[in-house]
Amino acid sequence: MHRFQTTAVHAGREDFGQLCVHAPPLDLSTTYPINDLDVAGASFDALIGGQHAAANPIYARLHNPTVARAEDAIAKLEGTEACVAYASGMAALTAVLLARRAHGGHVLVVRPLYGTSDHLLASGMCGLEAEFVTAAEIASHLRADTALVVIETPANPTLDLVDIRAVVAAAGSVPVLVDSTFATPVLQQPALLGATYVLHSATKFLGGHGDVIAGVVCCSDADAAPLRTVRAATGGLLHPLAAYLLHRGLPTLKLRVEAAQANAQVLARRLADHPAVSKVFYPGLAQGAAAQLLASQMRGPGCLMAFEVKGGHAAAAKVMAAVKVMTAAVSLGSVDTLIQHPAGLTHRMVDPAAKAASGITDGLLRLSVGIEDAEDLWDDLLQALA
Repeated sequence: MHRFQTTAVHAGREDFGQLCVHAPPLDLSTTYPINDLDVAGASFDALIGGQHAAANPIYARLHNPTVARAEDAIAKLEGTEACVAYASGMAALTAVLLARRAHGGHVLVVRPLYGTSDHLLASGMCGLEAEFVTAAEIASHLRADTALVVIETPANPTLDLVDIRAVVAAAGSVPVLVDSTFATPVLQQPALLGATYVLHSATKFLGGHGDVIAGVVCCSDADAAPLRTVRAATGGLLHPLAAYLLHRGLPTLKLRVEAAQANAQVLARRLADHPAVSKVFYPGLAQGAAAQLLASQMRGPGCLMAFEVKGGHAAAAKVMAAVKVMTAAVSLGSVDTLIQHPAGLTHRMVDPAAKAASGITDGLLRLSVGIEDAEDLWDDLLQALA
């Protein structure tokens, strides 16, 4: 078994020698010729039933080899048997929720988490009752119809850390979904800590260049089958060009995350001492139990942080308008640094009381640190804060 960086470079490329290619082939076919009707029928049944592949792909909604290669690569990085890719992170979460409906109508959710995930769960539009609890309340709020426990760690946007092992233990036989987008498999592998599903908005670090929208769920082969069935029935498939770009980003994933993380550590320490900043949310600044959890669960504090500027919404808006090197935009995990206002943008649809309870104030800004020079980023923050 190879180490992470070697796997990142070579995973999903095992058949390249046989194909006599060096770059991943891009298969844009929407349909595939039927040479044998009986074989095609059996293939159709297999793919609709959730198998990873079949003798004939039949139709791109059921299977695409370019997508499958990216899935295989990401599964290897997460240490899972399977990975199922979707058109976005929200499509991936929706597929898990729809797949779990057969097992019950109740979901336990720990806040904070990505604003649209929060909205999807709170709205009940997937036919599930979402109950929002703290991690410590999970065991006491389990019901006979609890089908899933959902957590995000580090959490969006305040970077709260949730103890994955403790949540898995509290959930018992109920599967746990961990949104690990902020950490990436470079820093955290939730499946190795007991999680059933590991979700990524692959738009972010896995793609890494701001040019692809994608979502993935990593899990066991058995748990992947119903996810593929949902994908085939609902049409939430990842386009092969997006899969190609996603696969292309994986070899540099570790390099990008580590470079951006080094920058983030510099900026977090300096922001903590800046007179215009009242608080910095960053795992690398944690102390006590939070620092111990970081050390036991992750391999580094990551590239995301949030900081609260004095002066509320008006001051935050001025900072966003004043940055020159950084880009004022939502999303994260790109090679360039992005700054955004969670209360007014990514978490705008979250219940106001829930936002307040999670520390999402009008003065809070979220910073996704890129791989630029740290001193240039700091100079940009200094002039913006001034």
